[in-house]
Amino acid sequence: MPDLTIARQISQVVVEKNLAACVNIVPGLESVYRWQGEVQHDAEYLLIIKTTDLRFKSIEDEIIRIHPYQLPEIIALPVVAGNEKYLQWIRGDVHEA
Repeated sequence: MPDLTIARQISQVVVEKNLAACVNIVPGLESVYRWQGEVQHDAEYLLIIKTTDLRFKSIEDEIIRIHPYQLPEIIALPVVAGNEKYLQWIRGDVHEA
């Protein structure tokens, strides 16, 4: 995320729409990447969005709709283990499509 306003907006939308149970906004990141042949350095915010597999596409659509970047980073990482009560809370709070 390029700034806190966008990070908060995306977080608010995905939680309000029951696409995610929780979003962590992690400040203080610096990304170094190549874009259009140039190495870039940017301060960014990382969003950790807690959801289910079935809601990934809906969240991706919302991020693309709101995010100002031409190509925002949107990836899913597998949860290999977790507190079962916490995982149940996520599944219960996220409304499946």
